[in-house]
Amino acid sequence: MNKVVAILEWSLLLISLAIFSSAQTIHVDTTPENSTNHFRPIETLGAGVDRIPSEAIDHDLIQPNLDRALASGWQPVTYRQNTDLAVEAWHWNPQGTWSEPGEKGYFVGSATPTENLRYSYGYPLPRRGFTRNGGVESGFSRLTDGDENTFWKSNPYLAERFTSESDALHPQWVILDLSQTYAVDSIRIAWAEPYATQFVVQHWVGADPVSDPTRGIWQAFPMGTVDHGQGGSAVLLLAPSPIPVRFVRILMTASSNTCGAQKSSDPRDCVGYAIRELYLGTRSADGLFHDILRHVPDQEQTTTYCSSVDPWHAATDLGTTKQAQVGFDIFFNSGVTRGLPAMIPVAMLYETPENAVAEIAYIENRKYPISYVEMGEEADGQYTSPEDYGALYIQWATALRRLDPKLKLGGPSFEGVNQDILYWPDAEGNVSWTSRFIQYLKSHNRLKDLAFFSFEHYPYDPCKIPWSSLYDEPQLVSHIMQVWHDDGVPKEIPFFITEGNLSSSASETYMDIFSGLWLADYIGSFLNAGGNGVYLFHYLPLPMEHGCNNSPGTFGLMTVDRQYNIQQPLAQFFISQLINLEWVVPGKQEHDVFPAASDISDGGGHDLVTAYGLKRPDGQWSLLLVNRDQSNAYHVKIAFDRHGSERSSSFDGPVEIATFGKNQYHWHPGYTRSAGHAEYPSQPSVVAETSGNADPDGPILHTKQNADATTSYELPAASVVVIHGNIRER
Repeated sequence: MNKVVAILEWSLLLISLAIFSSAQTIHVDTTPENSTNHFRPIETLGAGVDRIPSEAIDHDLIQPNLDRALASGWQPVTYRQNTDLAVEAWHWNPQGTWSEPGEKGYFVGSATPTENLRYSYGYPLPRRGFTRNGGVESGFSRLTDGDENTFWKSNPYLAERFTSESDALHPQWVILDLSQTYAVDSIRIAWAEPYATQFVVQHWVGADPVSDPTRGIWQAFPMGTVDHGQGGSAVLLLAPSPIPVRFVRILMTASSNTCGAQKSSDPRDCVGYAIRELYLGTRSADGLFHDILRHVPDQEQTTTYCSSVDPWHAATDLGTTKQAQVGFDIFFNSGVTRGLPAMIPVAMLYETPENAVAEIAYIENRKYPISYVEMGEEADGQYTSPEDYGALYIQWATALRRLDPKLKLGGPSFEGVNQDILYWPDAEGNVSWTSRFIQYLKSHNRLKDLAFFSFEHYPYDPCKIPWSSLYDEPQLVSHIMQVWHDDGVPKEIPFFITEGNLSSSASETYMDIFSGLWLADYIGSFLNAGGNGVYLFHYLPLPMEHGCNNSPGTFGLMTVDRQYNIQQPLAQFFISQLINLEWVVPGKQEHDVFPAASDISDGGGHDLVTAYGLKRPDGQWSLLLVNRDQSNAYHVKIAFDRHGSERSSSFDGPVEIATFGKNQYHWHPGYTRSAGHAEYPSQPSVVAETSGNADPDGPILHTKQNADATTSYELPAASVVVIHGNIRER
């Protein structure tokens, strides 16, 4: 009996060895005209530095933390600005001038360098009309805060005085979300000045106009149109009998252009629209108005949204100093940029063109090198219409080009999306945000001012990332780039992903080998699809965050303790090194990207192994191979095929192989204790202690092999492998 068992076991072993040793094939198309892209690592493969805890600035931009970050190999840096997301004015320089006495009004930072800038801060806007938006879930709207001494006001730079276009072409709006359906027939609008002389009160017929703007329509209340508004605060009867609604919008198309009681000499105070408080409900038979809204100065208020916000503020509005934007002087002088030109943002949605000009002038006065200027941040998450963003873009571009005609400007730095961004239809029924933005620039003969098109990439729901999500990444990134082209972005305009990672919220998924496999596919597929520049978020070591499903995670490439001492590198750090130091030759020489594919699939239509081919400037061919199968290793042969030739080439002679997978890295989760909630959604809460750790934690496995046409290469389960060497025709 034991002999029979032994024979069976030996037979099964032989069968499994035969399967394991049966090499499958990676095919690389080396036909010159089929090259999909060309890039220089020093310009293309970068990382981002965002708003971070002030103490992180103090620890991460000095040694030894800085050198550890630089060791990941990322080259250019993009400076991310967070104040547009947080509905704040950006004091990039704490020194500057106010438009009104008493340190209030519109602030312009000083363009004259004096002291070195270490930190910069955001100032929450007191004329805000958002309860929450795509970037912030703190603060509150002044439209339902219960205080008629406060008010919302629209952005003056969207008024005719600054756009040179009719106010009707840039209608401003506010929305009430009642959270459930109520029957209403009356509204009271407590106008400030300037007020709307023409407006219409509408209700949404459909699902959710904010998250799903094409599945429904805004319908005017039967008596909701006003053509000769006088301001004040009278109850407006909207319908002869109550109508069940959830979302109500006030659409404003003409302004009184009045300055209010203070008779301001600043024209920005006198254009646009301003509302002190909104009240909505029913009017009973006795003529009494019954308000159903909740008026409180916090997130429990009746939710409101708005089209824009006036950047007026005061020194007393300073927000938290626990989080900071990195000061420009420490940013450029610390070494984090490697001395390379950096992409610099200007705040645009809640700022003034004068402040943007002063910012760039300061940097140029210091002779710091700028590669590109990104205009605003995530306009789609702020519900900005494409025409409004276009109007601001043109004003800012005009002002910046007066300062320096050589600046390369671009945007709009979309949120990380996988599908076209949709907006309520225009007069022609066009619902594509990008299409309408491009059309706006073209119609004003200003498309030449768009030197690059930028967007972010956070492809997955942070709380729902199964292992099979890895199969989607190559198609997701190539699809969204095709969408932008289909929307009319010209082929000659470069595509930059100026911020990207797995998802918008860190979690334990960021800590394990999954995140590294995803990163390799992300970079490879972006370059293969013709992308011109990609920046990983986030470059510097950061504390753990309390993420989805009560799991810890960090956007940083390493874990740190509470004193910012680096504990250990993470999976994405090692994969960054594979990409930047093994797959490519670091530096400014050009690399050519060629199509590559495997014949290894799961039988359900998913490629288990993906491949990305490069012809390097040193003459070698380099492959980035991702085995997304967490259960099985594969042996593969590699064939280099050229159209028109009946013979294939193969690696010949010495090849170098770098491998990183679950045999080199394994994350062990542990108990976490939250240290409390941070001020900004980019850090929802900081984890004070964690017993989670990676073991093993590297290093990358380096081997050499003497290759010929018969050679097969091992791709361990859940691994990224880089192979490079010379090839010869068989």
